[in-house]
Amino acid sequence: MNTVISERIGMVQNRLREKGVAAVIIPQTDPHQSEYIASHWQVRRFLSGFTGSAGSLVVLRDAAYLWTDSRYFLQAAQQLEGTPVVLMKDGLPETPSIPAFLRENLSKGDKVGVDGWIFSISETGLLADGVGSDIEVVTDFDVTDDIWTDRPELPDDKIFIHENKYAGEDAARKMERIMAKVKETGADSIFISALDDIAWTLNIRSCDVNCNPVATAFLFLSDDKKILFTNPVKVDDHVTAYLAERGVTVEPYASVGSFLAGAKTYSVLIDKVKTAVRVKDLLADSVIAPSPVAMMKTIKNDVQIQGVHSAMLKDGAALVGAFREIEERVASGVTTTELDVADILTKHRSKQPLYFDESFETIAGYGPHGAIVHYSATEESSVEIGTDSLLLIDSGAQYLDGTTDITRTIALGEPTAEQKRHFTLVMKGHIALGSQMFPEGTRGDQLDALARQFLWNEGMSYLHGTGHGVGFFLNVHEGPQSIRLNHVNVPLLPGMITSNEPGLYIEGLHGIRCENLVLTVPAVTNNFGNFYKFETLTLFPFDLRLFDTSLMSPAEILWLNNYHKRVRESLLPMLTDAADREWLTEKTREL
Repeated sequence: MNTVISERIGMVQNRLREKGVAAVIIPQTDPHQSEYIASHWQVRRFLSGFTGSAGSLVVLRDAAYLWTDSRYFLQAAQQLEGTPVVLMKDGLPETPSIPAFLRENLSKGDKVGVDGWIFSISETGLLADGVGSDIEVVTDFDVTDDIWTDRPELPDDKIFIHENKYAGEDAARKMERIMAKVKETGADSIFISALDDIAWTLNIRSCDVNCNPVATAFLFLSDDKKILFTNPVKVDDHVTAYLAERGVTVEPYASVGSFLAGAKTYSVLIDKVKTAVRVKDLLADSVIAPSPVAMMKTIKNDVQIQGVHSAMLKDGAALVGAFREIEERVASGVTTTELDVADILTKHRSKQPLYFDESFETIAGYGPHGAIVHYSATEESSVEIGTDSLLLIDSGAQYLDGTTDITRTIALGEPTAEQKRHFTLVMKGHIALGSQMFPEGTRGDQLDALARQFLWNEGMSYLHGTGHGVGFFLNVHEGPQSIRLNHVNVPLLPGMITSNEPGLYIEGLHGIRCENLVLTVPAVTNNFGNFYKFETLTLFPFDLRLFDTSLMSPAEILWLNNYHKRVRESLLPMLTDAADREWLTEKTREL
């Protein structure tokens, strides 16, 4: 039994009894509704021991449960073993939603507690509707500091300016465009909570969240006030002057509540998905509408697109050296672990101009670990890379001129017929999606089946989305667009960067994922309207040893050969090492 986690859950249950609350929900987020969060807000991780980036802990007076999605089923099962926390596999037909579970397990008059600073307006409303009028949702339940006595402080990394030569548009112009959209809603101001939205708006960056170059802050914009609420120690004289030139003043992060309570003369636009319910409660007048920033941010301008192309060249060149080193180490019998793979990637990428950081922690899963969708190797779990299974490597980098995210699955020995078949079925879906032309107005959920069709025909599938938006020297996961089975009412538009990453995961054997980033671009305009297509941005070969050409059509083989030709012609001028050039030439030969 994990006594540490048992004691922590027990302390939460004692607080529930003391405060007359029947259950508490603790999501994996922060006051900015972030996917990836600073250590100060890793409350769910602290209480449950589960380290995945998605999932919510629900503690009742006599039980505890953790909901997480398919990416983390295996990881969560391992990490929750020996704790009192029961895994709830979210998304499966037999798993109830959290509101439905509470409705069934609580009694009339019971209270469900949440922290209103980390529960969004949308989530609070859905929870209240889901549990029904007989159960009360209280939004002031937070006992974290009482239990987590050595809780990390708020991050205080310095803010720096992301120059216009990379961003392609000055912050002053961005704020003008934002305010024009705000006024179309009937509001006269906007309160922005999302950290990447703030970073994009002001062209600022920081290191407050691992791998995500954002600053912990809130932003209020109106015609007469522009206020950045952040820890003052984060802002030096240079940044203060830069912000002042654009009419932005800096106030302490902790003062945001009192400011909102006193903002009586403003009608403030707030996004119900990205804003804490406590913000709505504090405001005298608010307009609930989608923030215009998300859509502006996801449409990359010409300077950014040019920058991403440059970042992809650098990233591809770095990966040639890294993958060659991994292959040579394994072939020569040098012990190489999953953690070593991550270090090798970082070593090669960090030599590239404008490199800043990883864009997420590298996923290097060998054999059965590859079947854990978001596996993260630790000193305890890291295994040696061998030659009898597949190695899945999902990694990315932050460059000042772009963000990369790439997954390759490789064989370091002779692949089996089953491994080749599985890999080829995944790649057929990757090629089908990447090749598709589609009319203006098409959404990601309308294209998702293209990537799954060949797996579906064999009675197989994967449970994660096929594609997510990607930021520009920002969060590697960015909305609002995505390519997935469930409905997302956002069309794919020129300038959007999205991943193309179908996969297949065989528990206990191997995982396969093949990921490129693609840019939506205009294709043709005719009597039927405007059509778009995907331009593949990522430049790195797929493992030719893993293709079963008997399963491929001539068009699919042509696509692969053309892609590898472009990779070869693009990357060879970047490579000065003769061994790297020879490796790339071999890896991009015609199939």
